[in-house]
Amino acid sequence: MKFGIRTPSLKKSLKARTTGKLKRSIKKSLLPGYGKKGAGWVKNPKKAAYNKIYNKTSKSIFDLFK
Repeated sequence: MKFGIRTPSLKKSLKARTTGKLKRSIKKSLLPGYGKKGAGWVKNPKKAAYNKIYNKTSKSIFDLFK
């Protein structure tokens, strides 16, 4: 488990910012659980618990400038 500052990934950040609205809307219409809050706990509770703790204990480098 990581504590402290996360190392930023430029590749993943760019991918997240450029995923289109059309792609998300298509996935949302085809997959019933896509984009719903709390769906991760149903699908994979172990990973969801890890992610919740990870996001609370680590900070992004961009949080330092806020």
